[in-house]
Amino acid sequence: MRIVVLDGYTLNPGDISWTPFEKLGELTVYEYTKPEEIFERLEGVSICLTNKTCFPREVLEKLPDIRYIGCLSTGFNVVDVDYCRAHGIVVTNIPEYATFATAQMTIALLLEIASKVGHHSDLVHQGVWTKGRDFCFWDGSLMELSGKTLGLFGFGKIASRVSKIASAMGMNVLACRRSEVTDEMRAADPQVTFVDPDTLWKESDVISFHCPLTADTTGLVNVQVIAKMKDGVILLNTSRGPVLNEADVASALSSGKIAALGADVVSSEPIRQENPLLTAPNTYLTPHIAWAPRETRVRLMDVASGNLRAFLSGSPVNVVS
Repeated sequence: MRIVVLDGYTLNPGDISWTPFEKLGELTVYEYTKPEEIFERLEGVSICLTNKTCFPREVLEKLPDIRYIGCLSTGFNVVDVDYCRAHGIVVTNIPEYATFATAQMTIALLLEIASKVGHHSDLVHQGVWTKGRDFCFWDGSLMELSGKTLGLFGFGKIASRVSKIASAMGMNVLACRRSEVTDEMRAADPQVTFVDPDTLWKESDVISFHCPLTADTTGLVNVQVIAKMKDGVILLNTSRGPVLNEADVASALSSGKIAALGADVVSSEPIRQENPLLTAPNTYLTPHIAWAPRETRVRLMDVASGNLRAFLSGSPVNVVS
């Protein structure tokens, strides 16, 4: 049985092993696959794995042998799951593998904004401290997070983890979620006060986004929602780039309405040169690396191979189609 990985480089640039998949069949791994290369590489293949290589309807219609598409990510919007469902193609994803790493990145962005560690390290290496008169110096305002209010828009496993870290630093934590908040959830996260979105916008000093990308959340953070927020609010986004209307956020950063933005995701990746966030002040951008620690990618590999193993045994798991 042939197994084809279409874009394996980001998951495994060479520091982890494909052995879990090699045990399941004849494995071929391509670092990248251009759209026009898909058909040749998947000719006669029933099982493929993809991260960002897209499978819209017009591609799937030309791949009659495909029976399984394993997404090497939590998101599965690169695949037309409606088509797959209608044609018996099983699509799986990797839920929750990056909970710890994404929570870590969220807090890392917040700490960089609050303490400006990287900025001050650069200044020290540039000789500013060497030339200084006093035993210390700081460039710009620094922030103590204890006593500040963190608002979490969306509250799944990642947001729950973020809430615990923030609470340990002395922050007050608010959260809102689409579905009902149960007594079990309140008991599991007693450090969190659950509120409606308008209360979250109004009362939070820092707002962090942990929601899926849907029709309702696309462009959620626009000029109208920003107007409801505190002056000088800090925004964090480690969910999906299109949750932010980037033009509106950039404008609010320029005016000072938003004091700073920390984001690991943007609307189009790699980031385009014309993205307004690149020239907005007080903007901290990382290149979609929250999921990238080695330990996290090993976990992803294990879950992905387990998904395929379950499919081959006739009892598929983590099915999204």
